[in-house]
Amino acid sequence: MRFWGKDRKQDNRKDIWIEHLDIDTGNWFQVFSACLGKMIAIQTACSEQVVKGQDWNVDFSEGVILFGNQKYPLQFIGSEATSSNTWLWGWENINGFSEKIIQIATHAKVVGERWNLEPLTTAEFTLDDTFNGHNLSIVTCGLVDKYCYYRGPHSGGAIFVAFSGVPDSVFASVDVQKFVSITTQCIQQFHIDHKIFVEGFLSWNNTKYEWNNQTLLAHFQQDLKIEFEQVNDFWRICAMNTIFLSGK
Repeated sequence: MRFWGKDRKQDNRKDIWIEHLDIDTGNWFQVFSACLGKMIAIQTACSEQVVKGQDWNVDFSEGVILFGNQKYPLQFIGSEATSSNTWLWGWENINGFSEKIIQIATHAKVVGERWNLEPLTTAEFTLDDTFNGHNLSIVTCGLVDKYCYYRGPHSGGAIFVAFSGVPDSVFASVDVQKFVSITTQCIQQFHIDHKIFVEGFLSWNNTKYEWNNQTLLAHFQQDLKIEFEQVNDFWRICAMNTIFLSGK
């Protein structure tokens, strides 16, 4: 196997979009919750518009991933090893890749050091339901603009790569129906803070919203009302309804 990717500057103390949310960036649960909606929307669109069930192939020397005959510039995020049940970050670079193909992984490490977020700064650790290639790739790609990721299985485990150069429509904002569908999917599938998830998803989606006590009103083409309840130390959605207003 081989790989590569698009040049990307490191953190350089520039604001990252989720830093504008009211979250603890040193808390994995909160950071993951903030990134999840954005990345599920992107991954869903990427699957439908780019991958489309086609065979994949990776060429490290050329620095591309192929789906069918289409090539896209690649970044190496990290790998899962079946025998040891461990994750290894790409920035550890045991394969001696060019620095330019591990820039997105290195960016995650730089941000992890800035936030004191240990999963982004620990080179290798045991896989579980919380820390695995998918969830780590969701955060890695969630922190940057216009990257999708792909899991490439092989006999010893799997590689996770980010790739760019896909149509802008993959990163387009979603409408209210898609927002509700993805939100419902995510709160059923993942253990997340629903409030942070919703605010992160709306922020990425450039959808304005406002709060009234524990109810959020999001302004899509028709408004979406989301009601929350507090359970222990996180917020949970208890109702979602679209509101049709005359003249909208």
